[in-house]
Amino acid sequence: MSIKKRKKDHVDLTVNSDVFYRKSAGFDRYDFVHNALPEVGLNDVTTEAVFLGRKFSFPLFISSMTGGYSEAGAINAQIAEFCERRNLPFGVGSQRAMLEDPSEIESFAIVREMAPNAFIAANIGGAQLIGGMAQHKINLLVDSIRADAVIVHLNPLQELMQPEGDINFEGIETGIEVLAESIDLPLIVKETGAGISKKCAERLLSRGAKVIDVSGAGGTSWAKVENLRERQKNPLHLFDDWGIPTVDCITGVNELKMNYHFEMIASGGIRTSFDIVKSIALGADFTATAQPIIKTLVDDGPEALDTLLDRWQNETAILLTLLGCRHIKEVTQAHLIERSLI
Repeated sequence: MSIKKRKKDHVDLTVNSDVFYRKSAGFDRYDFVHNALPEVGLNDVTTEAVFLGRKFSFPLFISSMTGGYSEAGAINAQIAEFCERRNLPFGVGSQRAMLEDPSEIESFAIVREMAPNAFIAANIGGAQLIGGMAQHKINLLVDSIRADAVIVHLNPLQELMQPEGDINFEGIETGIEVLAESIDLPLIVKETGAGISKKCAERLLSRGAKVIDVSGAGGTSWAKVENLRERQKNPLHLFDDWGIPTVDCITGVNELKMNYHFEMIASGGIRTSFDIVKSIALGADFTATAQPIIKTLVDDGPEALDTLLDRWQNETAILLTLLGCRHIKEVTQAHLIERSLI
């Protein structure tokens, strides 16, 4: 099956099918500690947040989703316009298809045309770095969208569920190190929904990663997506719920901040404003989501993205007020209580 067809199947399934983990991302383990004396007014609260030295309107990175087939250009263009207008960072989907078929460059390049000032991250899979990536290909990834950062996505679980997927993962770690040395941009390494453990994060940081996007289990299960896409060919449903819950990824990776200087993005099951603020409280610097954005866009149109963001920002401002915090960076684990202790 072609990459174009596979990418289109992915979008269709994530929008229209039950492709979610049965297990929780872990945010339901915690409640906020209500502050009856907040000593702050709603109008004093800001939802702005800083990521890689740049200030954004909200601590939400619009995660990599799609690209490399005709309809993807329209999706990317609308998301880019939204992020430009609302001052949010975002990442394009895997640019592998573009490297293999130059006719697909426009489905990615459109994002910079629509968002000349936005923070945009390029994206390539870890498997494509095995043995090193030619410098002209690296340049094409970056220059085609005038990228502000480069994302390497790790997806061994998803690849192993695909009949046409990559099954060799030896050499990715070295490839990441070589890439980090080849670019003058921050390197973000993310999973695609199965999670990054503390041990893996430490290996990535030692290889030059500046941002770890933990992308834990609890949101979209890409094993489930692939098994649904190939349901007629002996699907491996035992792996549909494989992965480390997002909350466990956040707390584990956060321990590395004592010895490494890096930023952490929490993603995987981010579905509400409460999830966003809990992520920050547990140690993340920023959060990211994909499925709620693309589903809202496809189902209800680009105007609905503004409605969604407005709601999350308003809820977050109220939440911060109830915690007695003027800024989201003030929220810590002390503002949470485990449900089992209530």
